[in-house]
Amino acid sequence: MAKPRMSSIDGKLAEEFAVPAHVEEVKEKMAAFAGHHVTAGRRVVLITSGGTKVPLESRTVRFLDNFSSGRRGASSAEYFMDSGYAVVFLHRHRSLYPYARMFSNINMLDALKFSGGDGASGNSGEVVVNQQVLPDIARALKRYQEVKEGRLLLPIEFSTLSEYLHLLKAAAQALSAIESKAMFYLAAAVSDFYIPASEMPEHKIQSSNGPLQLSMNMVPKILSPLVKDWAPQAFVISFKLETDPTILLDKARRALDAYRHQAVVANVLDSRRGYVVVVTPETQAELIISDEDVKNDVEIEERIVSNLTSAHNKFITQQGG
Repeated sequence: MAKPRMSSIDGKLAEEFAVPAHVEEVKEKMAAFAGHHVTAGRRVVLITSGGTKVPLESRTVRFLDNFSSGRRGASSAEYFMDSGYAVVFLHRHRSLYPYARMFSNINMLDALKFSGGDGASGNSGEVVVNQQVLPDIARALKRYQEVKEGRLLLPIEFSTLSEYLHLLKAAAQALSAIESKAMFYLAAAVSDFYIPASEMPEHKIQSSNGPLQLSMNMVPKILSPLVKDWAPQAFVISFKLETDPTILLDKARRALDAYRHQAVVANVLDSRRGYVVVVTPETQAELIISDEDVKNDVEIEERIVSNLTSAHNKFITQQGG
């Protein structure tokens, strides 16, 4: 197996984005995880999920963020594991998590109570779950325990943009050894702008200095080296979110032309939970969730994953895998 080629972005990452101290350790874990599951006959998908924090100061008090909760990545991870994949889940710290995501809006203390306690002796009894407050908790817990026992999920956390970029590079290089059996499902909402460490003030920006004016650099397009250099035989999906539906498909096509990866999941902000278009160089598939689907708890991510696993099957066959 040839070593991954170096790209011009490698140098930029090293110069302008702080390298996490644990990146090599995480890279080894991901490589071992991928090797284990491919040996067992599974495919491996790297899912990125949640938004990236962009610090404004070296000793960070303020930062730029976006609205992403990680809902799409967390739900997609569940459907990929149901489809026989092992999942490396590269997610934002405190973003939504597979199986726990459906309870994210519930105060857990409202769902727990003591049973059989004796206040006089100081014995509070057992803590039990109120399943009316946590509907489907038994089903979610059972599936989560199955996933843990099968070691099907490898969670890796990031918070800042620099952590995300370096960990994604490490993931791509770690999974490159399994070639076409690796899928990259890049659902994270990654900032397009950042302040280089060399231009960032060390201490908290003072409001007494008056109105704040920022000049931010463009984040390097990491999809290009991922496809060309770091994991050139993998199946790669990017996401395109727009607020203007009239430019969406053109932007998706342009991304495919620019980066030469396999698919773009294109969606509009206001309708992203019920309608997406999966765009490939040869096809364009509209995926829709109807009102009846919503009543039956069908999610758009189930349709997305079904579409992409079929496409991945064809890709592996074409690659001779």
